[in-house]
Amino acid sequence: MAALMKSVAGRALKFSSTASFRSNRHVKTPTLCTKSFSTVIMSPPSKAIVYEEHGSPDSVTRLVNLPPVEVKENDVCVKMIAAPINPSDINRIEGVYPVRPPVPAVGGYEGVGEVYAVGSKVNGFSPGDWVIPSPPSSGTWQTYVVKEESVWHKIDKACPMEYAATITVNPLTALRMLEDFVVLNSGDSVVQNGATSIVGQCVIQLARLRGISTINLIRDRAGSDEAREQLKALGADGVFSESQLNVKNVKSLLGNLPEPALGFNCVGGNAASLVLKYLREGGTMVTYGGMSKKPITVSTTSFIFKDLALRGFWLQSWLSMGKVKECREMIDYLLGLAQDGKLKYETELVPFDEFPVALGKALGKLGRQPKQVITF
Repeated sequence: MAALMKSVAGRALKFSSTASFRSNRHVKTPTLCTKSFSTVIMSPPSKAIVYEEHGSPDSVTRLVNLPPVEVKENDVCVKMIAAPINPSDINRIEGVYPVRPPVPAVGGYEGVGEVYAVGSKVNGFSPGDWVIPSPPSSGTWQTYVVKEESVWHKIDKACPMEYAATITVNPLTALRMLEDFVVLNSGDSVVQNGATSIVGQCVIQLARLRGISTINLIRDRAGSDEAREQLKALGADGVFSESQLNVKNVKSLLGNLPEPALGFNCVGGNAASLVLKYLREGGTMVTYGGMSKKPITVSTTSFIFKDLALRGFWLQSWLSMGKVKECREMIDYLLGLAQDGKLKYETELVPFDEFPVALGKALGKLGRQPKQVITF
């Protein structure tokens, strides 16, 4: 922890750690030089969820107090409003995610906040603006975040905070997968497993807006009937549990729905094989997750006689391709849909001080739960 404190405090070594705001934006604090005074903007002290080593999140994370840091001329200090606990956040803490911040680190990767103060050369933001890190950026599980102006994207304050906090990682993944692999037209269909996930729910709604049907596969477990009805209420055309698919010809279940040209897999194992069975000749399956931690097995006939294609999607890789402008345009589009009630998914708001409760639910200790969103 000493290393984290040193890192955070390093930007304010010339100033007293007890410095506080005397107005919304400026603090006058003497520097080490006795011949002049400087106008220095400091963040307030911050509370943060940090981890000093990789491991089980409920064992290695803890709430700590961090000292104020300097808000430099191109920086924006943001008071966080809400931030989710995503599966990728858990994987980063566990140390199994391909890209992760060095430890010790503050958790969290997306969220929404309100501008608290800006550096002297910042013109695009003002205190009171709502912003999100776009592309996402590590360290959102803390009460105040200081990052360069280029990190932040201003959004409409009228958008519900739970959607503003969660709009990038899951909904943007759904949108990109629908647009990046197969040209889909109104009347086409897609098939997916993991349909109850946030990505799955977004696929259903975004596809429906385009006149595209969805075939959705869910696991057999308690509450599956309720989950089926919830997905149909979002616009799902077909919802099948894995036990319903224990038939020789799963396509017989399609009825009047066209054979899908595109499939999405976030589970792996047998659930991925079921997606492949639905695909038409020349179809494509895109894998974006592996919740079962089981490999994808593809029959030889699927390759030879159906000419199926297997692809992968990782949002972070797409964002690293210089897609900042495009990303922000799509974020505004998705937030507009959420604001208009055309994009919905279930979240649960949990106060920051109850983070362990939210983390336990996100880890699946209490069965299937809504997306956990901590509020500050």
